[in-house]
Amino acid sequence: DCILAVLDRALEGVSYDFAVFWEDMAYKTASLLDPRHYRAIFLPHYQRITDRLRAAGVETMMLDSDGNVEELIPCWLDVGIRFIYPFEVAAGMDVVALRKRFGRSLVMGGGMDKRVLAGEPSGIRAMVEEKRPLIEEGGYVPGCDHAMPPDIPWSNYLLYRELLAEAGA
Repeated sequence: DCILAVLDRALEGVSYDFAVFWEDMAYKTASLLDPRHYRAIFLPHYQRITDRLRAAGVETMMLDSDGNVEELIPCWLDVGIRFIYPFEVAAGMDVVALRKRFGRSLVMGGGMDKRVLAGEPSGIRAMVEEKRPLIEEGGYVPGCDHAMPPDIPWSNYLLYRELLAEAGA
């Protein structure tokens, strides 16, 4: 109710391109809640919020959650949240496999392993190349699978950006 009251004021007279939800709902290996409980407890409220946003013309809704959120993705898709990020590789989130499972109904951001970015250039090249088909196909915004940690050398970051540009990102 509080979120809806704030939205009513925030949406008044303003057009928005997108809305962002922040909901760290998973550990490294699985959701914090069984998806059945998540559907029963959270989704009715999410539905109210996403309905309100859509009624105001907001079609793009993004959700930020760390951990392995794979079993929650269908819940979010059901209420119209299609863009999810950052897809932590260390938590088993594989954007290539998720594209095969969910197709273009799921828009993904992130999925680039921060540990690889801190490593050898050959690993960075291989990582970007693996995701090139997703970049070319669309519906995927490549990015670090969390905030860029300070152990990523500047030269690695520049290489990473160059490779993404070559891939069309």
